[in-house]
Amino acid sequence: MEQFNYNNELSGKIALVTGGTKGAGKAIADRLLQAGATVIITARNAPEQENNNLYFIASDLSTAEGAQKVVKEVLSGYGRLDILVNNLGGSSTPAGGFASLNDEDWESTLHANLLAPVRLDRGFLPQMIERKAGVIIHIASIQGKLPLYDSTLPYAAAKAGLRNYSKSLSNEVTPKGVRVLTVSPGWINTTASEAWLGEIARNSNSTVEEAQQGVMNALGGIPFGRPAEPAEVAEFVGFLVSPRASYLTGTEYVIDGGTLPTI
Repeated sequence: MEQFNYNNELSGKIALVTGGTKGAGKAIADRLLQAGATVIITARNAPEQENNNLYFIASDLSTAEGAQKVVKEVLSGYGRLDILVNNLGGSSTPAGGFASLNDEDWESTLHANLLAPVRLDRGFLPQMIERKAGVIIHIASIQGKLPLYDSTLPYAAAKAGLRNYSKSLSNEVTPKGVRVLTVSPGWINTTASEAWLGEIARNSNSTVEEAQQGVMNALGGIPFGRPAEPAEVAEFVGFLVSPRASYLTGTEYVIDGGTLPTI
C-alpha cells in the first residue's frame, strides 16, 4: 500500500478551486495550499486580499467561453490538473415561487451551478484519464434534497441535477482512474450569509440572532444549533482529495449539522 506523507500529502499536486476567492471556496483553497498543493483559484473578480501563493484566473464560468479560458490557461501554464474542486455556485433569483421566475433566472442559475462544472470536467478529464489519476469534487447542496421553493427554486433544481450528474460521471470515469465525489453542505456561515441575515433583520425589524433562528426554522432546524464554518467544509474536502481517501468515489457526503431529516 502506498505510504502517505500526512504533513505534506498534496505536494506536487496541481489543484483548481472555482469560486475560490470567498467563503467555502477560499477556505478550501487555503486548506489545499497548506497540504502542499499548487493551487489555482478562479472567480469573476480578484480576491479582496491578494495571496501570492495562489494563482488567480479572472473568468465568468457561467459562460462556455469563461470555462474554456480557464481550461486553456491551466493546461498551458501547468501541463495538467490533478484536483478539480467545482465549488462555484449560488442563487440570486427573486423569492416568490415559480411565478416570480423568468427564463433568464433559470438559465443563469443552471449555467453557474450545473453547466460550469460540466464544462470544466469535460475540459480537464481527458488528461486525467490519460494519466489514470485525478480527483473531481462537486460542491452541491442539501437543497438538492431539501428544496426551498419560495426562494431558491432554480438553485435547488440545479444542485439536484449536479448530484445526479456527479454519480453518473463517477460510474464512467472511476474505472479509468479518476475519482468523482459530491459534497453537499447545508447552511455555511460566510460574509455573504452574514450580509443576508442583516438584510432580513432590517426588513423584519428584528435582531440578526432572530433572523438566523428564523432561517434555521425554515430549514426545519439545525440540530447542531448553528451554520457550518467554511473551514469545517474545507477540512473534509482536504481529506477527500488526499491519498487517504483513495477508495472513495461516486459518493455524496452531507455536511449540514444534522439538518436533513432523513439519511
